[in-house]
Amino acid sequence: MRNSFYVVEKDRTFVAQFLRRVIMIDEALFEPKTLYPFQEKTVNQIIKELEENGNDFNLLFQLPTGGGKTVIFSEIAKNYIEKWEKKVLILTHRIELSVQTSKQLSAIGVSNKIINSEVKTLEDQYDYNCFIAMVETLNNRLQDNENFIEDVGLVIVDEAHYNSFRKIFQYYQQANILGVTATPLSSNKALPLNDHYDKLQVGESISSLIENGYLANAETFTYDVNLHGLKIGSNGDFTVSSSELVYGNYFMQEKLLFAYEEVAIGSKTLIFNSGIETSVRVKETFEKRGFKIKHLDSTFSDKDRKDILSWFKDTPDAILTSVGILTTGFDEPTVETIILNRATRSLTLYHQMIGRGSRRLPNKDMFKLIDLGNNVRRFGLWQDYINWQDAFKFPDRFLESRVSEQEDMEFEVEYQLPKYIRERLNTEVLDSFNMKQVYDDCVDNGEPGKKAVDYSLENHFEAIRSTATDFYDGLELQEAIQEHIEHRLKQYTKLIAKSTKNYFKYLLETYNRQLRQKLRAVLEDE
Repeated sequence: MRNSFYVVEKDRTFVAQFLRRVIMIDEALFEPKTLYPFQEKTVNQIIKELEENGNDFNLLFQLPTGGGKTVIFSEIAKNYIEKWEKKVLILTHRIELSVQTSKQLSAIGVSNKIINSEVKTLEDQYDYNCFIAMVETLNNRLQDNENFIEDVGLVIVDEAHYNSFRKIFQYYQQANILGVTATPLSSNKALPLNDHYDKLQVGESISSLIENGYLANAETFTYDVNLHGLKIGSNGDFTVSSSELVYGNYFMQEKLLFAYEEVAIGSKTLIFNSGIETSVRVKETFEKRGFKIKHLDSTFSDKDRKDILSWFKDTPDAILTSVGILTTGFDEPTVETIILNRATRSLTLYHQMIGRGSRRLPNKDMFKLIDLGNNVRRFGLWQDYINWQDAFKFPDRFLESRVSEQEDMEFEVEYQLPKYIRERLNTEVLDSFNMKQVYDDCVDNGEPGKKAVDYSLENHFEAIRSTATDFYDGLELQEAIQEHIEHRLKQYTKLIAKSTKNYFKYLLETYNRQLRQKLRAVLEDE
């Protein structure tokens, strides 16, 4: 009986191993991505760092979105397993990233297993050299059994800026930890990454990847928006509820539609929103104009999500409006336009959203970026150089130098009238007026600084009067340039350091009332 049992168990083991090989062969049909020269150089540098610094060493690696982080750390895993003969654990926060990583590992010959919610035990762990796990799932298993995965020498953390990974580190204090991220800034300011990582290695810059043909370049279009009403939440970013109020209104929907039709009509477009209600309204607004558009958010089933993404991939001029679901783990190279229909104070999110359009194709070396959240003003152009070493070592100073809560509510750049308004108004009159210069002249000449507001009103009046056909046409033009008026008045309140909400509201109401009166006096009889 004992011999029979042994034969049966041996057969079962053989069958199990055979099936695993079949699965690996099937996964191997996923064509491995050949490393570019800069990627191969990076792999060698990181392996060398691990060799020179020993077990008690954690390294953080930065590389822009689109630079091939998965390809790089998969190759590192392979090299580590061969060199140290220990297992590698890869942590992700999205199932899509786990599957993507597993396929790449299988394609380059690394036996691996995904630890998902269905995996309760690991009797077969010695059949694998590498494990890919979702953070929460693995944490639950480790709480029950600290040795759930044995003989792990290297832990690789994808999207390392998220703080959820920290709970796993306590179980692998004797292993090396390699964090990988596009933006080495913690998602929680109170928990900086330099608390857990000993060194930052900076990869190729965005501009270098563009110059060498690895990423598509971005042509950026900015539209100034009034962010008055946005509130900052406990996580340091604008709250969803306040963003819904700002971006869900009719005027912002119209501005979004205008920007798309002016810059990106007919291109495959991905729109990022802060809230679901706003995204649904975007879908309705675009559908009324006959555009092919779908909405996607985290409440959708896996099947619905797969169907929508398949439609988006196969439809040349498709528009996909989404909320918080396509910033990571989503790769669609055919995207031609990214629209930021939201404001964010997160540099990480800013880069993640834009990076969705940066994949390069043989017939795509450029993509368009439309910013409707003053994000470019807040963070600079996506291609701009960033001193990531400074961000890693002094995160508070780095962030404070870029994000001012008060300035988020102001227009710091010269306001540019939309094209359709410039075609209706005498813009030479408007362009001739500079609030700061006029205010300084008033003070130098002994006049009250408040006279600058009167001169500004006269300037707006002249621009409208020289174009309007009658009083009602003048009122329409006055309404059309409200953001221009607000921009001027905000500049004035900043100059006098008197920028309370009540004072600005009073100033704006008085300004508009007096402007209407002047237009009525001149145009009503015409």
